[in-house]
Amino acid sequence: MIGSKDELTLGTLSLTYRVLFTGFLVVVGLGLCMAGAQIMLTHGKADGKAGLSIDDIVYSYYGNRSGSKLEAALTGKMKDKAPAEVNIALIKWVRDGAPASQWETVKPLLEKQCAKCHDEESGLPEVTKLEVAQSLAETDHGASIASLTRVSHIHLFGISFIFLFVGAIFGLAEFNQFWKLILISTPFAFLVLDVASWWLTKFWPSCAWLTMIGGLGYSLAATVMFASSFAQMWLPRWTKKTTD
Repeated sequence: MIGSKDELTLGTLSLTYRVLFTGFLVVVGLGLCMAGAQIMLTHGKADGKAGLSIDDIVYSYYGNRSGSKLEAALTGKMKDKAPAEVNIALIKWVRDGAPASQWETVKPLLEKQCAKCHDEESGLPEVTKLEVAQSLAETDHGASIASLTRVSHIHLFGISFIFLFVGAIFGLAEFNQFWKLILISTPFAFLVLDVASWWLTKFWPSCAWLTMIGGLGYSLAATVMFASSFAQMWLPRWTKKTTD
């Protein structure tokens, strides 16, 4: 057995630091849960069905080459954002080739149902502009290189800091040193795999399963670190009498 010789452990921390670390883990844990819910409500509906599937990942990054982004959204993740008759009218416009001659009929529908969220400040496509709507009516090639670059650097910078602090807290746990090192390093490795899989899927849709593995891998490792840290900070088996 490989064991840690560190004297400072989660159980010997003062109440001040246990409350501080607990508060951080609770908030980060809630944030990760919200991120998971957001994935299910966006990517998870890309194929028009509930739940995250390989098809959802393929449609998100490689695209649904049999249709357009606008039609895919109207039949998938945005299906419940407008009445059925509006969706049908917009899909018909898309399938007719998104002609500018029909724009005066289509624009009011987009303004009423979509403009509230798809405005200039949201960062979402401004679908009330003809050129934007027409570009979305073209064949769906999935995420653009520009959007992949933007999202990739945000994830790599942001989530790695979360894992840094979670790993630093878990590093004080009384845990087999070999498995502690595995658990601390695993989220970083799977984060890189997750982001890399987006790019691979963009060009080779058969790589979509790597996204599932990446997300599952760092989620499991993070769960073990969270649970172990909470337990050792508050359960009598590990806590000892301390003074603040």
